[in-house]
Amino acid sequence: MKQLTTLNLKNSHLLIFIFIIVVFNQSCKKQEMSQWRGVDRFGHYDDVQIADEWPENGPEMLWVTEGIGNGFAAPVILNDIIFVNGEIDSISYLFAFDLNGNLLWKSPNGPEFMGEGFSSTYPGARSAPTVIKDLVYTSSGMGRIACFDANTGDEVWAVDLVKELGGTDNYFGYSESVVVDDQKVYCFPGGNKNNVAAFDRLTGNIVWTSEALRDTFAYCSPIQVDLGSKKVWITTSRHHLFSVDCETGEVLGTYTLEGYEYDGEHCNSPVYSDGFIYFIANDIPGRGAVKLELLPDGKITEVWSNKSIRNNFHGFIVYENHLLTTIEGNWLKALSLENGVVTDSVKIATGSIIEADNKLICYGANGDLNLVKFNNNKFEVSSKFKVDKGTKHHFSYPVLAKGIMYIRHGDALIAYNLK
Repeated sequence: MKQLTTLNLKNSHLLIFIFIIVVFNQSCKKQEMSQWRGVDRFGHYDDVQIADEWPENGPEMLWVTEGIGNGFAAPVILNDIIFVNGEIDSISYLFAFDLNGNLLWKSPNGPEFMGEGFSSTYPGARSAPTVIKDLVYTSSGMGRIACFDANTGDEVWAVDLVKELGGTDNYFGYSESVVVDDQKVYCFPGGNKNNVAAFDRLTGNIVWTSEALRDTFAYCSPIQVDLGSKKVWITTSRHHLFSVDCETGEVLGTYTLEGYEYDGEHCNSPVYSDGFIYFIANDIPGRGAVKLELLPDGKITEVWSNKSIRNNFHGFIVYENHLLTTIEGNWLKALSLENGVVTDSVKIATGSIIEADNKLICYGANGDLNLVKFNNNKFEVSSKFKVDKGTKHHFSYPVLAKGIMYIRHGDALIAYNLK
């Protein structure tokens, strides 16, 4: 009996030891990729826990770093490094900071977008970097895509979409946060011959280019969807939403975006969920919010549209069987995924939206940050505060990592503790 008890005790110690090793290995496992709007570009941060409410004056501000220059580009965090683009003296820079806001390095990426006429009131960086392991991929507003060493900031390769691929100079600059997978970097130069293109992610060599639809590009950051038999790259041009075979560059499916409006460019990223693409445009008249079926062969067909729901560049998410978005007039709307009908609305400042820990964070164009719950198809605004650091327009997206929210507001990068 004593021998059996001793054996059981040894087994218990062994199980505890194995459990500790498993937990330790999981905690030490490093994330290998980070990009625009989270892992899948859909605005969800699944492994983040945040408080149910914020203090009256907002969550604790951990630090603010100024000097990243003009721009609206959101930061991207991979493990213990923050990457963000900015413009200083008309030059595009990629900055790397540690998690305390200390500058690690900054590297130039050619001239940045400064604009002319009306567009000159929106100078600066547009695109968020994409990070895979030890390499960072980013685009300037003038269409220079470059790959940098994430640890040193050294440039590995670069391609100028306008000079080298006949890309299109455009009124508001290149705004694409490039899609990168394990082999290729995908982009939209916008030229007649090289309308869309893919590069080898390690060398920058061209893998393929395609005339695609020979349509000028919009300001969308694309998504990639794995259909099993093939991967497709989905983006918008000035007049279409379309899918491209990632292996060949062949256009597989198209959907016409009706009523193109010059100042209503298609800037939102599509969202993919359970076989369907969701998209919102700002055209008047136009299709507004749409649900599109993405077939196994990459073709696209409309399921429904709601013309009254329009959004230029503030984004949207799919959550709890609803499409959630802000619209003009300072409303947050919930649309049923089944039929596109609005099921609930609440008054908050129009702006970007993300989700974490079953809560919504909405960053308004007026600087308001709202914490919103969506339960039983009903909105409840639980907390609100205003971002009072930084410069110019509140157009960037919030980013979450390990319970910390990072906000880019013009020249400033700000960290808030949401735990």
